[in-house]
Amino acid sequence: MADENQDMGGVHFPFPFPPYPIQKDFMAELYKVLEAGKIGIFESPTGTGKSLSLICGALSWLRDFEQKRLQAEAHLLAPGSGPTCDGKNSLLSSSSCQESSGTPRPAGEPDWITEFVQKKEERDLVERLKEEQAKRRKREERLQQVCQDGRLRFAAKRMKQEEEETETLLRLSREMLAGGMGLEQLEQLECGEEELVLAEYESDEERRASRVDEDEDEDDLEEEHITKIYYCSRTHSQLAQFIQEVRKSPFGKETRLVSLGSRQNLCVNEDVKSLSSVQLMNDRCVDMQRSKHEKNGAVEDKSKRKRRKIQTSCPFHNHEQMQLLRDEILLEVKDMEQLVSLGKEARACPYYGSRFAIPAAQLVVLPYPMLLHAATRQAAGIKLQGQVVIIDEAHNLIDTITSIYSTEVNGSQLCQAHSQLLQYMERYGKRLKAKNLMYIKQILYLLEKFVAVLGGNIKQNPSTQSLLQTGSELKSINDFLFQSQIDNINLFKVQRYLEKSMISRKLFGFTERFGVVLPSVSASQENRSLDGFQHFLKSLQSGPTEDSLEEGQATAPRPASPLMHIEAFLAALTTANQDGRVILSRQGSVGQSSLKFLLLNPAVHFAQVVKECRAVVIAGGTMQPVSDFREQLLACSGVDADRVVEFSCGHVIPPDNILPLIICSGPSNQQLEFTYQRRELPQMMEETGRILCNLCNVVPGGVVCFFPSYEYLRQVHAHWDKTGLLARLSVKKKASKPRLRLRTQSFVAFCCVAFFLQLFQEPKKASQVEQVLMAYSKCITGCSQEGGHLTGALLLSVVGGKMSEGINFSDDLGRCVVMVGMPYPNIKSPELQEKMAYLNQIIPRTQGQVPPGKVLVENLCMKAVNQSIGRAIRHQRDFASIVLLDHRYARPSVLAKLPAWIRDRVEVKATFGPAFAALRKFHREKSLPRLV
Repeated sequence: MADENQDMGGVHFPFPFPPYPIQKDFMAELYKVLEAGKIGIFESPTGTGKSLSLICGALSWLRDFEQKRLQAEAHLLAPGSGPTCDGKNSLLSSSSCQESSGTPRPAGEPDWITEFVQKKEERDLVERLKEEQAKRRKREERLQQVCQDGRLRFAAKRMKQEEEETETLLRLSREMLAGGMGLEQLEQLECGEEELVLAEYESDEERRASRVDEDEDEDDLEEEHITKIYYCSRTHSQLAQFIQEVRKSPFGKETRLVSLGSRQNLCVNEDVKSLSSVQLMNDRCVDMQRSKHEKNGAVEDKSKRKRRKIQTSCPFHNHEQMQLLRDEILLEVKDMEQLVSLGKEARACPYYGSRFAIPAAQLVVLPYPMLLHAATRQAAGIKLQGQVVIIDEAHNLIDTITSIYSTEVNGSQLCQAHSQLLQYMERYGKRLKAKNLMYIKQILYLLEKFVAVLGGNIKQNPSTQSLLQTGSELKSINDFLFQSQIDNINLFKVQRYLEKSMISRKLFGFTERFGVVLPSVSASQENRSLDGFQHFLKSLQSGPTEDSLEEGQATAPRPASPLMHIEAFLAALTTANQDGRVILSRQGSVGQSSLKFLLLNPAVHFAQVVKECRAVVIAGGTMQPVSDFREQLLACSGVDADRVVEFSCGHVIPPDNILPLIICSGPSNQQLEFTYQRRELPQMMEETGRILCNLCNVVPGGVVCFFPSYEYLRQVHAHWDKTGLLARLSVKKKASKPRLRLRTQSFVAFCCVAFFLQLFQEPKKASQVEQVLMAYSKCITGCSQEGGHLTGALLLSVVGGKMSEGINFSDDLGRCVVMVGMPYPNIKSPELQEKMAYLNQIIPRTQGQVPPGKVLVENLCMKAVNQSIGRAIRHQRDFASIVLLDHRYARPSVLAKLPAWIRDRVEVKATFGPAFAALRKFHREKSLPRLV
């Protein structure tokens, strides 16, 4: 289809088809936000073309921004022209006008000095602009050459194979020459064990010496970061869909796009991919790179070289190959699958090749935990200064940041890490330098005190240590440090040591090598029975034997070093006292007990993003209520209220294609109020069943009913079966008899069997979700084709579960969405209570205003509701009814938190009769055209 050129407000927006009016408004407002450098909160319901609006609006701005920048550069470099600092926002991020404008001149400085400094800054600016132009020209020529001559990739592949063969021969020759070397100096160490010993640690050193060679190797890959857009979403599947939209858009052929992912998604080394966990993959990858740099480094002592275990560097981690891969990535839009295929073909690492392409990219696509976590962002080479960030599917952004920086360790992990580290120190203590020993002893002390604060003893098996006192206890960070008696230790230095020394990786290699690590014992003690501590060590370290595994049975993945988990907890303890809490959970035994860090202020980590970026866009299909973003995230990040822009558009469906109803009472005039005190009453569960029976009589296709929790769904289902309501539902909606179970075992495996009737229910296991959805879809399709008294299917789901987000119940799959009650979170949860108290303290409020803590609870409830009811309407021609069963939905404060496209059309029905009549009329009218 030919592109449609849309000119709005003097801005040209290419679009693949005539856009909806709301898409025009969306793009125009997005352009203004990016141009003014503001923070935008954009809400566009699913089915309104939000992704395409983001693409065309943002890339149109980037196109114009780059054109203005080139024009400004040409003006500055023209003969007779010079830089001017006119007070406007400079388009040249490297201009001295920007850099010097914030530097005040000393009072009384002579004019000739001021003039000299200004001319020098102008000359420097011109030189930088010339260098940037040369780099840009060189990059374009390189990409054009790659585009014209694809044989470069295969030539590099042949050269790499020749290098590998040469290196193999040289290594064999060195080993043969070193065959007669003596082993006197390291007789007590086995072959390869030298790698496990920690190097000398310099606490004041800013960088490890081992990174010098790496930095030198990568100097030629450094490029200036051009202005770009970072697009973030929750999952790799959503990112893949976005990339497909970019490819189909008018910008698909001219945009330099880079897709970032984890090693799990992008690694092409089969030896690394075969490992059982992401952490093991990361460690193995780093070790292979380290062995490469050590191999290329200084000449080793002959005896050490002989005893060192031969390590292979990754054949895909070659800078020349990755440079070629970088250019191939920038040449045209590619998703992750294409990156992996290209990496295998060119024998280059897609994981690092994609990162090398970041500086020259215009659009970087990545999961938003990668951008929101500062350490991951830095490791990936992401620089946010002056850039644009778009966070899509951001309805749970606050929860995501909180989850990323909250961490939990249990007693078993603490005891296991202590025992491993103690054995490590006993074996290599004489070889370690004084500072290494000092920090190791500090870490051992911390672990011992953490176990003690849980009520246990580090020298005993945590699984057999019973606790007299159980329950949860919430502490501030300072109170926890004092109670644990570790306030005298500088956790910042310990954290820095853990990061730079990589002791957790050394420890993991140590335990992998030796398996069962027991305390040193004399020969006379070896024959004695193992005490409780040794039994505990054995149970932790020993794996299953071959005899104990059945043939073909897969072994469980080996866990990473527990010290790696504890590192994150120690880092969390360096958070400011007011921004986090520590929860001590004592659960019967020390092994089951845990220490959890709870982040209360996600803004402390989001502040750096909004401070560095030129503009930030927070977008989603359902962003209501937005007060959380304004108060908890942006205001606490130091963002001025006038910098925040809100945009919410309606839906593309006709007004008569949706019927939202709030029903306050059921068929027997029982008031619908599903509070914790009332929802388990038999009359409430029976009234819910009667409502569903009536709905199933008039709603064709699929009915999706959401319950507040899995437990309440189980209780209601059991009560319905006992009273016979399940049998009544089966008259119109699909229910399977026991004889069907005997005939179609595979079909029954898809569904949740309950007593003698079968209804579609959301499973608790994520692996079964797809099977249930397939069975649900097949049932609805079959009923519509066969006719008869069966009109569709009923799917019972849970708010906040696996089907309340990201599932597409379009057309007949979701002709009616029912919400049973209001899914308020557990108010008795210590985490929620602390969060409420924190918000009441930091967010100012006027007299008579609802406390921020109570607002938080209601907002959490309505966010979950909005996500669930948004599963139904998925495109312009779709239609559905939305039924909210609880009289509390009619409150003005609750109605205000519904999405605008639902709120403007909602009808409140005090009794069930008028509501049922409206539903029957709506579905009869919408079904007539299909019957004709």
